[in-house]
Amino acid sequence: MESLGPAEWTAIWLSLRVAVVATICALPVAVAVAYPLARKQFPGRQLLNGLVHMPLVLPPVVTGYLLLVLFGQTGPIGGFLNDTFGITLAFRWTGAALAAAIMAFPLMVRAIRLAIEAVDQGLEEAASTLGASRWRIFSTVTLPLILPGVLAGAILGFAKALGEFGATITFVAAIPGQTQTIPSAIYGLLQVPGGEPAVVGLVVVSVILAMGALLISEWLARRMARQVGR
Repeated sequence: MESLGPAEWTAIWLSLRVAVVATICALPVAVAVAYPLARKQFPGRQLLNGLVHMPLVLPPVVTGYLLLVLFGQTGPIGGFLNDTFGITLAFRWTGAALAAAIMAFPLMVRAIRLAIEAVDQGLEEAASTLGASRWRIFSTVTLPLILPGVLAGAILGFAKALGEFGATITFVAAIPGQTQTIPSAIYGLLQVPGGEPAVVGLVVVSVILAMGALLISEWLARRMARQVGR
């Protein structure tokens, strides 16, 4: 890793920070959205499903532009947040986390939804006949059974957030030390002569982080599966 300088290490740590924050913030929302999509029939269900998966089919640059329009300082949401709470997202690392969370959200919802659909509803109905509330049924029956799926969704979301480029660079640019993540650092280094050694170093770090996340998720999923099966 001798080819990596302070700027590249800053991009690595910023990428990890963005990916962790994006995953933590998006995961509860993904569970809350996946459950009704898997269990309920309601007006607008297909519309909600389409909106959830929209970031997967839209070009990432389009998603980033929409974020800039909505969450920029002059946008309807960004202007409100800035004027009311002093929160600025555009061209800040928090904006990078928002962009990464939105791009990762569909993958998280899909993994969690599949896990919920695989749960035997008879178990939930049995708990209901014993007088358990909906929240108690979810927290004591459904959630333990879908934990491997939730974990898989979190890992997929983390990996997607770690590698997000198009929406992020459109919404927050690639300001060194502030919003420049691993993908934008690689892109910038490819544009200058002599940047290849640092690019190789960042690629190696990216592969290590991705493989590490996958191995950890496999280990945790197996452990959770054994605990649920007891």
